[in-house]
Amino acid sequence: MRERVLAWLADHVSAERIEHILGVEQTCLELARLHQVNEQEAALAGLMHDLAKFFPPDKLLSLAQQHGVETDEILTNSPHLLHAEVGAIVAQREFGIENPEILAAIRHHTLGFPGMSPLSCVVFVADAIEPLRGNTPELEVIRLTARENLYKAVRQTCDYSLRYLVSRIKIIHPRVILTRNWALIQEKQFLETK
Repeated sequence: MRERVLAWLADHVSAERIEHILGVEQTCLELARLHQVNEQEAALAGLMHDLAKFFPPDKLLSLAQQHGVETDEILTNSPHLLHAEVGAIVAQREFGIENPEILAAIRHHTLGFPGMSPLSCVVFVADAIEPLRGNTPELEVIRLTARENLYKAVRQTCDYSLRYLVSRIKIIHPRVILTRNWALIQEKQFLETK
């Protein structure tokens, strides 16, 4: 399966994006080991998370509509945000992925989702902290946190994204804020059980 996915990616994304994808795959494996998440599922979701990253906006909108993906004004005006939802569709159609956990992890890797499974949390965080993302102090903090408290790392990843989007005067999808708030509650509960 891995070779099939890599061959497909070679025809559909840039070489730089493949390097990022491989970094996410490896980071997913590492986080899965630390948090007792199925490693094969994590690696596969990481490998497939950006299948639709380079689809043009009209194709993203069309596939989302064809497959009943709920859209709103923000997604319609920023169709690149649909690449996660459409990526799950591609994983199912092109590669026969039926595992709902893997499909959800692909679907939620960009905006997150309140109530995400540990697998989805792993992919969401791995996408932000894989080595090619750089070595800023903020990313280093998230990388360290991700080893100890996955929910706190999800919240920090949301905070990091929100600061980035605000600083560049970009549209923010409310799901990022909902994900952040959910993760903050989970983070606190996790700390209380320690």
